[in-house]
Amino acid sequence: MLGLVTFVGAQTATPTPKPKDEDEIIKVESRLVVVPVSVTDKDGQPILGLTAQDFRISEEGRNQTIESVGAAANVPLEIALLFDVSASTDKMFKFEQETAAKFLQDVMRPDDRATIFAIGSKVQLVAPRETAERAAAAVRSIVPTKDSTAFFDTVGEAAEYLRRTAREGTRRVIVVVSDGEDTNSTQIAKAIQDGYKKIGDRINTIDSKTLYQLTVANRNDASDRERLRVLRLLQNADTVFYSINPAGSSFQLNKISVYGQENMRKFAEETGGTAFLPKFQPIDTKDGYQNTISTRKNTELLDRIFRQLANELRSQYLIQFYSESDFPLNKFVKLDVGVSKRPELRMRARQGYYVKK
Repeated sequence: MLGLVTFVGAQTATPTPKPKDEDEIIKVESRLVVVPVSVTDKDGQPILGLTAQDFRISEEGRNQTIESVGAAANVPLEIALLFDVSASTDKMFKFEQETAAKFLQDVMRPDDRATIFAIGSKVQLVAPRETAERAAAAVRSIVPTKDSTAFFDTVGEAAEYLRRTAREGTRRVIVVVSDGEDTNSTQIAKAIQDGYKKIGDRINTIDSKTLYQLTVANRNDASDRERLRVLRLLQNADTVFYSINPAGSSFQLNKISVYGQENMRKFAEETGGTAFLPKFQPIDTKDGYQNTISTRKNTELLDRIFRQLANELRSQYLIQFYSESDFPLNKFVKLDVGVSKRPELRMRARQGYYVKK
């Protein structure tokens, strides 16, 4: 089995008393758990036509009886597309923009909706819950900037937005086109400023190298906390996270870029998505002819990635079962899912779900 299991939601069949604290056991007769799983062959092509008899699923090691399995064709899709508008992604901006818009038009059906966010110095909602054509037009209208980036704030807000507005029973997906770097989220900026305040007047006597090291340390500490916070928001919103990093192999050139890609890889793995890292060719060299060739190759590569993403979304099944176990509030319940007689198939999903009220 490749990937992990994705939990969409749990509904309590009978009312239960409010727990006095987070360690109190939740007593329920049964809890409906809905698990979206993408199934493809080794070439990434969607596997269609599977039924409940084809799947197996366990919760904390205990086999569960599958109530039903729904195919993606019958379940509407709610997409939040997050587009980085900062200087760090400016070189590839135009062809990323056009390919992302085309992706929405190709993958979305009449009942699907897409919400567009820009990742800039602050959270920017560009277009809320639009149809394919309007969402694609909104993507094409985005203008690049030279601003800093509030990556964590934007991903967190997108997850909360889907949790609040997505219709019940829909598949929720976040697609991010970004290098994952964060220089201006609220808690990142606050941690850096708080670090300066602790130094006080001594800041005027510290050499630039030491000051930079202190700044990086404060930023990294805050980033670690933000990663956990945003991951929890993604999980509680029952959202699958996908990312495409336009930095390509150049992300290894500095630590903040490495951390940015690691953020997106972590979010994708934990929620059952994919963190794509294409090897784009430089398009800003002194050789104009080579830049043209590289632009064409980059566009083709990005188009292939979006087609792969579309295939995953088209191959999602919604597995439902009733859990009769009693778990403490906020416990992370581990799930395991597979296709019983088709071990050669590739599955992508997340590890489990948090028990909620």
